Amino acid sequence: MVQPPPSPSPSPQQHQQFLSTVLSQRGPSSLPYNEDVKWLIRQHLISLTEAYPSMSPKTAVFTHNDGRSVNLLQSEGTIPMVYQNVTYNIPVVIWLMETYPRYAPAVYVNPTRDMVIKRQHPFVNPNGLVVVSYLQNWVYPSSNLLDLCRNLSHYFGLDPPLYSNRRPNPNPSVNPNLNPNPSFNANPSFSNASVRPAIPPRTYPPSPYGGGGRVSPSLSSNSLTSLGSGVSATEDPAEVYRRNVINKLVESVHGDVEELRKKREVEMEGMLSAQNVLRVREEEVNKGLREMREEKEGLEQQLQMVLMNTDVLEAWVKENEGKLSGGGLEGVSGDEVFEPVDGLSKQMLECTAADLAIEDVIYALDKAVQEGAIPVDVYLRNVRLLSREQFVHRATAMKVRAAQMQAQVTSMASRAPPYAV
Repeated sequence: MVQPPPSPSPSPQQHQQFLSTVLSQRGPSSLPYNEDVKWLIRQHLISLTEAYPSMSPKTAVFTHNDGRSVNLLQSEGTIPMVYQNVTYNIPVVIWLMETYPRYAPAVYVNPTRDMVIKRQHPFVNPNGLVVVSYLQNWVYPSSNLLDLCRNLSHYFGLDPPLYSNRRPNPNPSVNPNLNPNPSFNANPSFSNASVRPAIPPRTYPPSPYGGGGRVSPSLSSNSLTSLGSGVSATEDPAEVYRRNVINKLVESVHGDVEELRKKREVEMEGMLSAQNVLRVREEEVNKGLREMREEKEGLEQQLQMVLMNTDVLEAWVKENEGKLSGGGLEGVSGDEVFEPVDGLSKQMLECTAADLAIEDVIYALDKAVQEGAIPVDVYLRNVRLLSREQFVHRATAMKVRAAQMQAQVTSMASRAPPYAV
């Protein structure tokens, strides 16, 4: 049977267009990555697809251990490895978690129907989660997906995590080639492995980042020792030293930049608070200046009134000074100093003077009766007569005051200009 031709893989331009579209989305359908790292995520995935064309990026729903579902980016495909001078393709899925690229992604091997994960593998657990030193020592921003896949290819070549689960067919001429990855069975050692029943297609394992804690990837000390010896035997020590120095330098520079940014933010906040204080003080100074100007205008008006009154008093003094000097002070009577302007004023002056005089007489009688100068019956009789007379003067003064008020109102009404209706 002739297999249908495989569908052409997307071109790098299509990958770039896809990543630009999904990473530029806004709103509820946007991916949960920080805006300041989306450009770096795009560069990582583009570099990965250029080196490994089968690792195509896509979006899928990832379910955490606590039940949360989130739409994330993933790169699914095969990573080539060399085992006993034969190249095999290992299917993997790389999930870019919400904290990527500041933290490492989640890597899973994705076996096909006729593949089984090797038991007690040093860096792949039964759920398919991959835990290697590159993921554990992930350093932002120097670590990337391309170096991760190269590292995985090296580790997979040291100890393949998958083996074939298909029974050897005695009649190869009628083999329908059900394995979607025939290059994986090129090594006879895999086909001679223990035969197990075919397993259904796997679903993606639960996230190691969730709160359930069902996945606990850990490597034994023997496994780490064997992996470290394999790396030192194949990689150039100078290259490893150079890469470590670059990573440390990048990390140090990144830390210095973050510290400098925090210091500048603190200084900026201090400057903004000082600016707010200065603005409040400026408003207070302007308000005080306005009040002082208003007070100055009021004082100038009062000064003008005082000067006018001073002129009036000086003119009156000059006018009456000759009268006093010509006639002499001996002939001036106190009653003639003040002249009422009208009859009501004269009557008001007389009533007020009589009232005050009677008040003085009653006070003198009080002192006399206290000292025993006059008998009590004489005191009571005189006080009764004086009180009756004082009442009459006070009542008359009240009526005169009411008449003055009425006359003043009438005078004001007569001086007011008539308004046409």
